[in-house]
Amino acid sequence: MSDDDEQIAIYDEVEIEDMTWDETVQIYHYPCPCGDRFEIALVDLRDEADIAVCPSCSLMIRVIFEVDSLPKPKEEEKVAVVPVEGEGEGEGVVAVAA
Repeated sequence: MSDDDEQIAIYDEVEIEDMTWDETVQIYHYPCPCGDRFEIALVDLRDEADIAVCPSCSLMIRVIFEVDSLPKPKEEEKVAVVPVEGEGEGEGVVAVAA
């Protein structure tokens, strides 16, 4: 057990398969006893963070998972930069979704 583990109180350990995956916001959720839910972002899991927190209370859970089994990250929307001609100082660029 690391020093960090000794300083935080973990409510429970939960397998990632028991959590709900929200693909839209790229976050895993799990019900909290307070009525809200624990949350942890995919990007945090990919950085090997394993503590999901409840935004409404002080409870935390440890998420049991393997980085290799995580979903692929959502591709960022591609943006093309298009030059815009204008009068005088009005020249610039506009970002257009590709």
